[in-house]
Amino acid sequence: MAPPRSRFESLAAMIGICLVLMLIALDQTVVGTALPRVVAELQGFALYPWVASAYLMTNAVTIPIAGRLGDLYGRKPFVLVSIIVFTLASALCGMSQSMLQLVLARALQGLGGGMLAGAAFAAVSDLFPDPMQRVRWQAMLSAAFGIATTVGPALGGWLTEHLGWRSVFYVNLPIGLLAFPVVWRFLPRVVHHQGDRRIDWLGALLLTVAVVTLLVTTEQGERLGFANPLFWGLVVLSLGLGWLFIRHQHRSAAPIIPAHLFDNRTVRQLCALGALTGLVMFVLVFYAPLLLQGGFHLSPKEAGLLVTPLLVSITVGSIINGRLLPKLPHPEKLISWGLIGLAVGAALLATLSHETSHALMAVMFGLCGLSLGFQLPNLTLQIQAAVEKRDTGIASALIQTTRTLGSMVGASVAGLVVNLQYGRTVAAALAAAKVGDAAVHRLFATPQLLVRQQDLDSLAHFGQQLHFDAAALVEQGRLGLVGGIHQAFAGCVLVTLLSFVIARRLPPFVPRGAARGR
Repeated sequence: MAPPRSRFESLAAMIGICLVLMLIALDQTVVGTALPRVVAELQGFALYPWVASAYLMTNAVTIPIAGRLGDLYGRKPFVLVSIIVFTLASALCGMSQSMLQLVLARALQGLGGGMLAGAAFAAVSDLFPDPMQRVRWQAMLSAAFGIATTVGPALGGWLTEHLGWRSVFYVNLPIGLLAFPVVWRFLPRVVHHQGDRRIDWLGALLLTVAVVTLLVTTEQGERLGFANPLFWGLVVLSLGLGWLFIRHQHRSAAPIIPAHLFDNRTVRQLCALGALTGLVMFVLVFYAPLLLQGGFHLSPKEAGLLVTPLLVSITVGSIINGRLLPKLPHPEKLISWGLIGLAVGAALLATLSHETSHALMAVMFGLCGLSLGFQLPNLTLQIQAAVEKRDTGIASALIQTTRTLGSMVGASVAGLVVNLQYGRTVAAALAAAKVGDAAVHRLFATPQLLVRQQDLDSLAHFGQQLHFDAAALVEQGRLGLVGGIHQAFAGCVLVTLLSFVIARRLPPFVPRGAARGR
């Protein structure tokens, strides 16, 4: 039996985990703010969703595999390797010379991020087996996440304006270099499985194929539209591969995701909530900067400052949640309370206009973030309480995976909605202005025009040559983009209401370790 750890050693180990989480959180927030400028320089708006989707794809595949390997062999080796991979990939992202190179580097970054998420969250349960004690230490993770998310949007905007968009990727390097030695020295290697440590690599392959197919389906859905039979064929194929993976896990002697987890009603409910939460959170975080920069013509720095309350309030909500959870007779209801606030916040965001005061925008984003803070930590805590100790890693990974899969679907559906509305508005404006020039139509093909000064200058030149009002057409393009993002936010309201129905059916949250040892 391992000797008891001192408070200093536990604190130092938690600092290492917090640094790891800061890598993930900081990357997500600074990159979102810089993406419109990235597209403006590297061009290729068609690959705009892939900058996120490539990361999400490899992330979703790696999280459950890393979670299971962590259960079998201990989490420390995978945390260390993931720090190296993530930091190296961040450097490659900053050196990208084309959108394709950036997408490939983001895929490698997602591999490292998936290993981080799959191992780091479950490592907290190794440090603090008692669930109530773990709840209190979760506040430290929330604070670390909050520091990264607080400075992320504003830092991303400032770096993009003053040092160029590449610097937003390089900011991960010093954090990675600091996190590695701390984790190496203080994070214990705890192994829960002492027997058979085989892993189902065929299942891993099936999982990879299923996730990649789902990603292709979501991307093609954006291009083909939901009325195309080919899209629905891809949907059936994705569902079929998912079913095949689950069926194989029931038959496998060493499954990546133990079959009994699929049979646990609470696990299924929490995973569904994880997917829906990931969808809503992705749409808000990913499209808010585009709304502010492309729709309202704000600078990256201004957009970053306005989005900051969304991310800061997630931390505030998580800290309040940690204080309330041990004191409430029915702590599982905290998720429902958060969903009510999120529905109201998303509905308010769907009404944003360039005339809305910045202070009111900040309040709206803050309400959404505060509400998410009542969901994100509880999903992990409740799924850990719903499974045996030997499955803590894979259960924690399941929540992260379903959130990632939900984000992938959110990226595609929101992208389709935004592009359709933008395309309809622009087509009507060009027809009304009787502009038939092919070069002008190509400029308006994507919202890239609205964030790329070179394209705006070209449009102004064409306007002088062909005698049309370029500024009026740009304004119509902005209205189309704003309308599309408003529709995406309205969709988030519907998804949140569905989540509320599921959350109301959750069983009582009874931490297993609070009553007996595991």
